[in-house]
Amino acid sequence: METHSFIVKGMHCASCSQLIKKRLSKLSGVESCEVNYATEKAKIAYDDSVISLENMNRELEKLGYSIAPNVSEVHEKIKHTNLPEADHLEHLGLSQSKEEKLHELQREKQTVVVAMSFAVLVIIAMIWNSIIPISMQLFNTFSFILASIVLFWIGRPFLEGVEKFVKYRVANMDTLIGIGTLTAYLFSALIFLFPQVHAFFKTSDSTYFDVVIVVIAFVKLGKYLESRSKLKTGEAIEKLLSLQVKTAIVRRGNAEVKVPLEEVQVGDLLIVKPGSKVPVDGVIVEGASSIDESMMSGESLPVDKKIGDTVIGSTINKQGHFIFKATKVGSETVLAQIIRLVENAQGSQAPIQGLADSVSAVFVPVVLGIAILTFLVWLVVGSLFLGTTTALSYAITCFVGILVIACPCALGLATPTAIIVGVGKGAENGILIKNAESLERLKAVTTVVMDKTRTITIGKPVLTDSFILDKTITKQELLQKTASIEKKSEHPLSEALVAAAQAQNLALSPVSHFKITEGIGVEGTIADEHVSIHKPTDREQIAEISKFQSEGKTVIVVEVNHKLVGIFAISDTLKPESKNAIAKLRKQNISVIMLTGDNEKAAQYIAKQAGVDSVIADVLPQDKAKKIQELQALGNSVAMVGDGINDAPALTQADVGIAMATGTDVAIESADVVLLHGDLNKAVQAIILSKATVRTIKQNLFWAFIYNLIGIPLAAGLLYPFTGILLSPIFAGIAMAGSSVSVVFNSLRLRFFNLH
Repeated sequence: METHSFIVKGMHCASCSQLIKKRLSKLSGVESCEVNYATEKAKIAYDDSVISLENMNRELEKLGYSIAPNVSEVHEKIKHTNLPEADHLEHLGLSQSKEEKLHELQREKQTVVVAMSFAVLVIIAMIWNSIIPISMQLFNTFSFILASIVLFWIGRPFLEGVEKFVKYRVANMDTLIGIGTLTAYLFSALIFLFPQVHAFFKTSDSTYFDVVIVVIAFVKLGKYLESRSKLKTGEAIEKLLSLQVKTAIVRRGNAEVKVPLEEVQVGDLLIVKPGSKVPVDGVIVEGASSIDESMMSGESLPVDKKIGDTVIGSTINKQGHFIFKATKVGSETVLAQIIRLVENAQGSQAPIQGLADSVSAVFVPVVLGIAILTFLVWLVVGSLFLGTTTALSYAITCFVGILVIACPCALGLATPTAIIVGVGKGAENGILIKNAESLERLKAVTTVVMDKTRTITIGKPVLTDSFILDKTITKQELLQKTASIEKKSEHPLSEALVAAAQAQNLALSPVSHFKITEGIGVEGTIADEHVSIHKPTDREQIAEISKFQSEGKTVIVVEVNHKLVGIFAISDTLKPESKNAIAKLRKQNISVIMLTGDNEKAAQYIAKQAGVDSVIADVLPQDKAKKIQELQALGNSVAMVGDGINDAPALTQADVGIAMATGTDVAIESADVVLLHGDLNKAVQAIILSKATVRTIKQNLFWAFIYNLIGIPLAAGLLYPFTGILLSPIFAGIAMAGSSVSVVFNSLRLRFFNLH
C-alpha cells in the first residue's frame, strides 16, 4: 500500500474536495485520501493490485473531476533512466502547470468581462428606470435575453452542478448557485413568456432576470479573483524554480564546453566565472571565491569559499574564478530537495483544518435543506400575513439568497492558503518546514532542547587561551613553534592550533625528527630546539591549568628543550548568534535546555555563556530520546534542535524536530523543520512564523464562520419582521465573492510579516 500524489482537475470549491475524498475513500483498494482545495492536489494511499488510476478516474469523471499523477512522482520514476529531460522534468512540469493555470485564468477573465458588462448594463437600466420609467415589457425582454446568455453560457458550470445533483445525488457550491439562479430564471421566464400564468396566480409582473445576471457575474468575478490570489500564494515555489540555471560550462580535456544542465553528470569538472550562478552542487578543486548564498540561508553577506569547500547549485558567484567537481545533480541537488520539501509541505493539512473539513463535508446538503425550509415557511406562513403574491416573491428571494450567500469556499481556503504562504515565507528565509502539522505544533512549544555541538557551538575546536611561563618567549613565537609541530599531526586539536597561527599570518618552520606518542602528544625539532607538546601531567601543578580545565577546556602544555614554557587551552566556542537566539526564546517564555554528551564541566561553561535555563550532560546519543520523553511526561511540548545526524532519535521523539543543516547536509528525514546554514536564530523565526500562521488561520476561520452564521439568517429574512428589509440575492452574490477573496488576501499578508 503506497501513498501517491495527484493533481486534481475540476475543483471549484471546498465542498468539491470533500466530495472527491468521500467518493475515493469508498472505493475498494483505497486506504486513505486527502484532497487539498487550495493546492489542487490529492494524496491517495491505495493498493495498485486492487484499483488503478483509470478506475478512480472512471468514478470521478461522472462528477466532473479527474486526477493525474503529480509531476514530482513522474520525475521520481524516470530520474534513474537515460532520458535527457529526466533530471529536470519536475522543474519543467511545474512551470508548465503554471502556464496552464495562467491560460485558464485568462479564459476565466474573458467570461468575467462579458458577465460584468451585462451586469453593468442591467444595473444602468434599473437606475434609468427609477429616474425615467420605461416599459416593463421592454425591460423584461432586455433582461430575459441577457439572462439567457449569462445562465446558459457563462453559468453553464452551475447548471452542470444541478445535473450532477439530480443524477448522482452529489452537491457542491456550483449546485447551490445553479439551483438558485435556475429557480429565479424559470420563475421569471414563466411570468414573462406566459402572462396568463401571472394573471391566474395574481403574482407581480416583476422578474428576477437581473438577479440571475448580477449573481452569476459576481460569483464568476469572485472565483476569478480567488484563482488569481491562490496563484500568488504559490509564488515561493515559482521563485525557487526561477533560481535554476539552464546551462553549465564543463571542462572536457583542455576545452571549455557549454552544455545544457541536464547533461551534467556527477564527477564532471565545471567552471564558474564571476557573476554567474553555480550550476549544481559540488566541491571546489581549484580557485577561490565569494558566493552569495542568500537564496539558501536568507543572509545577504557573501560566504568566502576555497579549495575543499562545498558549493550549492543556483547560488551566485560574486567574484573569483573557480573550478569544482559535481557531486549532486538533478533531483539530488539541495535546490531540488528544497522545492520538493516546500511543495509537499504546502500540500499537507494542519490539524486545525479538520474542523473546516468536517463543516464543509455537510455544508452543502444542510444549506440546501435550510433554503427549501425557508422557501416553504415564507410561502405558508407569509401567505397568512402578506398574501400569496408577496409571500411567493419573498420566498423565491430568500431561497435564491441563501443558496448564493452560503459559500463554503472561504471556509475551505482559510487553512491551506495560510499554510501555503507560511511555508513559502519560511523557505525564503532558510526555514524548511516538512509539513503543516509541524508548523502548527511549533506554536505550542513550551520547551526547546538544544544539542551543544554544532547547534549552540561552532562544532570544532578553537584556540581560546594561552599562558606564557617563560618570559623569554612571546605568545606569537610559542604559537609559531607549536603550530609548526602540530602541522604534521592529524589530531583535531592540531587543526585548531594551525588555524590560529594562520589567522595571525605566522610562517611555519621546517620540522625534523617528528614523533607521535599515542595518547600523550607530539614532538619534533625546530632549528636545533626540541619542542614537545603533550597533555598536562600530575607533576605540572599550575593554577592556570586547573582554571582552564574547570571551564571544560582541553589543556596542552609546551616544552622547549625539556623546559615548560607555555600552556594552550582549546575549546569549542559559541556560534555568534547563539546567545541572542536563546535570549529571544526565553523572552517568549520558552524554557531552553542544553542536552549534550559532553562532560558536566564543559557543558556548564558553555551553558553559562549561552544563557540556557538548565543543562543535561553526559548523555549518550541513544539516551537523548529518553530525556525528551521525560520532559514530555511532565507536560512540556518539546522542540528538539540538533544536527540531524546523531540526534535523530531525539528529533523524532520530540513534538517538533528541528535539524541544523550546514552546506549541502539537509537532514530532512529525521526532522520536521530544517534550518539552512545552521543558524540558531532561524529556530526562533520558525516559532514566530508558526504563531503568525496559526493566528492567520484562526482569523480566516473566524471570519468564514461568522460570515455564514450572519449571512444565512440574513438571507433567510430573519430581520424582515423587525426591519422590513430582505437581503437581495445580488448583494448575497457580492458578499459571497468578497468572503473568499478576503480570506486569501488575509493569508497573503504573511508574505510581508517581519520574522525578526
